[in-house]
Amino acid sequence: MRIAKKTPTITAFTRLSMLLAGAGLAAAAWAADPAPKDTTASNPLGGKTAAAAAAVAKGTPGQPRQITWEELVPKDWDPSKEFQGMDLSALDDGDPRANAMLMKMQEVSNNAPTNPAMNGTEVKIPGFIVPLEEAKGEVTEFLLVPYFGACIHTPPPPANQILHVVPQKGAKFRAMDTVWVTGKLQTLRNDSMMGVSGYHVSATSVTKYSGGAK
Repeated sequence: MRIAKKTPTITAFTRLSMLLAGAGLAAAAWAADPAPKDTTASNPLGGKTAAAAAAVAKGTPGQPRQITWEELVPKDWDPSKEFQGMDLSALDDGDPRANAMLMKMQEVSNNAPTNPAMNGTEVKIPGFIVPLEEAKGEVTEFLLVPYFGACIHTPPPPANQILHVVPQKGAKFRAMDTVWVTGKLQTLRNDSMMGVSGYHVSATSVTKYSGGAK
């Protein structure tokens, strides 16, 4: 059973602002020395010391490598450079320039480049579920996103911040549940009704997020 998309009614101006904010999150992903944050339900990645981050990046031989969402973004990608000098305060929702900018921003977001170095890597990553398909009360196909509400309550994040996940077994989870996904990551683009994903994961396991690395 395919899950119907539920999109709240928002104006072009509001959607543009949300897309810019989402691109800003992705651009900040590769910023140097991000401020550490505590792990919460809405921020499953949490903050890491430099030593802990290095240990996570190195991983354990023969085991899936726990990755951060930041690693999925090419370090030289800056979506904001195409919109420098944009003054949203000068636009209202009836301004055709707002719709033109919205379309351009959506195109930039949908075509956000992936990190080729991640292709074929066995990974473990936390995130939020956006169901696409269900069968017998289990999610059989979903998107994994880095923050609460993405694709459902807000516009989708850039494609390089969305994973298309197909688990080996159906998972008993609901929309916006926080989970760990483990499996082989591929730089494979997919256009679903909920958003364009830049990565695909054939998941060997989908487990409940428990607040830290497993």
